[in-house]
Amino acid sequence: MIVDFQTHYTPPELQKGDPTRMTVQLDENGNPNYLLNPLLTDVQAFLRMMDRTGIDACVLSSGPGFDQPDVGKCKLINDRLREIEKEHPGRFVGLAHAPMLNVAEMQAELKRCAVDLGFPGIVIASEIQGLPLDHEALRPFWKTVADLGLYVFVHPLPNVIAWPQMYADDLGRILGWEFSLMTATLRLINSGVLDDIPHLKVQFSHFSGGIGRYMTRIKGFQQRSVWGTSDIPRHNRQPKKSLDHYINERLYYDFAGWAGPDPSATWGAQWVRHGLAEVPLSQCVFATDYPQAVRDPEEIAGYVNAVRAIDANAKSVLEGANVSKLIPDIKDRLARRKA
Repeated sequence: MIVDFQTHYTPPELQKGDPTRMTVQLDENGNPNYLLNPLLTDVQAFLRMMDRTGIDACVLSSGPGFDQPDVGKCKLINDRLREIEKEHPGRFVGLAHAPMLNVAEMQAELKRCAVDLGFPGIVIASEIQGLPLDHEALRPFWKTVADLGLYVFVHPLPNVIAWPQMYADDLGRILGWEFSLMTATLRLINSGVLDDIPHLKVQFSHFSGGIGRYMTRIKGFQQRSVWGTSDIPRHNRQPKKSLDHYINERLYYDFAGWAGPDPSATWGAQWVRHGLAEVPLSQCVFATDYPQAVRDPEEIAGYVNAVRAIDANAKSVLEGANVSKLIPDIKDRLARRKA
């Protein structure tokens, strides 16, 4: 089985932009921060892509809900995703969306999503209303998702990091989003959230921004006394176990992160090859980032074939080796597919 763990859908009611062409949303500083893509609302296009590429099921998340404080909009998204699941049994898996900082509303909606709608996880942004994922205000969220047995999918924040040097060349999306993922990963580890909630499961998108490429530097600076930070509380946080424990055993990562068009799928295969050399195979799941980073079914078919051809390890992840770690009932879900 092939399950795509990062596929994006937007309910038509929340879609912005010109419905006939690709446009981009700009922030208050004129920086691109979200692709307004007509394909985001087109479930039939999703199905055609899946049939062409051999992808059995797509895990759906919605950009307007990554960091959404309005519980009404979260409910709308969640209900639409459940409708799609019912209309196309065995083809789609919905993720929950909730207002993370409103504890009562968050808990009620997540319970509804887990119990009534049957979603296996929730998607959140790498920052919530400008707060880091380890902020004290988010502790009730982390405990709630773990108690409900939901995994958490962390997607890059739907805006641009406030750093003027990134206000050109689309750097906010090219580099800023990946930097945000790496930052969120390390803050979550060092804050003790994973120690306090040992059964919490978190999937970081894009190989956590390619964090494996920086691990030797990160490990060096974790030695606080060497770098003069051992007496500075805000810069001396340490988890209970080694950094390798969290990176290699506690967190999960997806294959997405490269961007098309790349008809030969060379870039996608190279991205996956690097990622699998830097984080454990056992913690990785397949993903495309359709229809945002890649949109052409032929390109995705090439990507699937290129990943399969990398080596036996990549092929095993592509074909679902780790899917049940995040979606335990995936075989039952796929069995609902109509002939």
